Amino acid sequence: MTHFAVVAPPLPGHYNPLLVLARELGARGHRVTFVHMADAARLVAGKGAEFAAVGEKDYPAGALDAYVARLAAPTGLFGLIGTLKATAAQTDMLCRDLPGVLKAIGAEAVIADQTEAAGTLVARHLRLPVVSTATALLLNREIGVPPPFVPWRYDPSEQGLVWNKGGYQITDLLMRPMRRVLERHGATFGLDPFADGGFSPLLTVAQMPKGLDFPRKELPATFHYGSPWRDGVAVPRPGAPLPEVAGMPLLFCSLGTLQGGRADLFQKVAFAARDVGARLLIAHGGLLSEGEAAALSQLADVQAFVPQQEVLKRCAAAVLHCGMNTVLDALAEGVPLVAVPIAFEQPATAARLAYAGVAEVVPAGRASRMRIAGALRSVLTVPDYRLAARRIADEMAEGGGVKRAADLIEEAVARPAP
Repeated sequence: MTHFAVVAPPLPGHYNPLLVLARELGARGHRVTFVHMADAARLVAGKGAEFAAVGEKDYPAGALDAYVARLAAPTGLFGLIGTLKATAAQTDMLCRDLPGVLKAIGAEAVIADQTEAAGTLVARHLRLPVVSTATALLLNREIGVPPPFVPWRYDPSEQGLVWNKGGYQITDLLMRPMRRVLERHGATFGLDPFADGGFSPLLTVAQMPKGLDFPRKELPATFHYGSPWRDGVAVPRPGAPLPEVAGMPLLFCSLGTLQGGRADLFQKVAFAARDVGARLLIAHGGLLSEGEAAALSQLADVQAFVPQQEVLKRCAAAVLHCGMNTVLDALAEGVPLVAVPIAFEQPATAARLAYAGVAEVVPAGRASRMRIAGALRSVLTVPDYRLAARRIADEMAEGGGVKRAADLIEEAVARPAP
């Protein structure tokens, strides 16, 4: 059996699906160890995987909370640049310290999420088999597809290609701190850090189905779309009983594990839900203050945590910030969406949801009670949205989920290295 090391950003949106994968691999007799700053141990504890700390000198206790606070804060250009520099610093630490830790724990293969380039580079340096995972929007570059951080629609025309080219040039400019880190460590290792796009030549396996992506022509044969990695194992959380629908359509609203403190946006959604005659359940992830939650409870059912999949089975629509995991959970139940992207890759995810016909998009920066209500009326009354969501649900039901992902990983690491 194989000892896998997992290298990914220490955030629930990445760790949670990878922990499902870890449990599946563990059930097959493999050993799985997540490796990152010491604070990330709390994301893994009791969830079916081991943990090894790295970079403890650079990232002492409290470092992860500081990083998450930076990600959750309103950004703007200067804030974004600061966030990218902070992320590049983590990659620098991993490239420097990860080799010694992987040797010390006896890792035999690496599972490297696309969003942390150090995993693939260090695995190649140590001559360990490595597979890439796309837990969020896939990052494979292709000139016919807009960059994964812009809200542009798919446009295969000559003008669209010009826009895409310019978008990638801007992306490269913003990612210069990360590129410098990778170039420096690549030179030390005697490797090109951008070979194969920076991803595994053996395998890339994604959570998202093909039906949620723009049309592509350049993905390698080793890339596999998939379906959500879920296993029914959930951490029990206290909460009030689920609301009864009482003759009104039930709506669900979540802004994820980073943006769940946006009381102003929740309020707009709550008023919009009233305007369309629907009942709203808000899950804020414990990020609202008691006062904010109490004020919102006058307009909607407000809870910190809910059994999300159970709730979505009963929903007529969902209002989401376009975090990939919640999007996949909603579409797995055939629930149409109002997409309210806030930051990072969320606007690009929203553009793909609109292309797939499963969502109306209202960017958070332009969201108003009236706009959200209009989008809700559309997804609640126009059958095409639910039909498109049902098609995606059917595709995901055939995608094999975490078991298919684990099959592909086992096959990839068993093959001779190229």
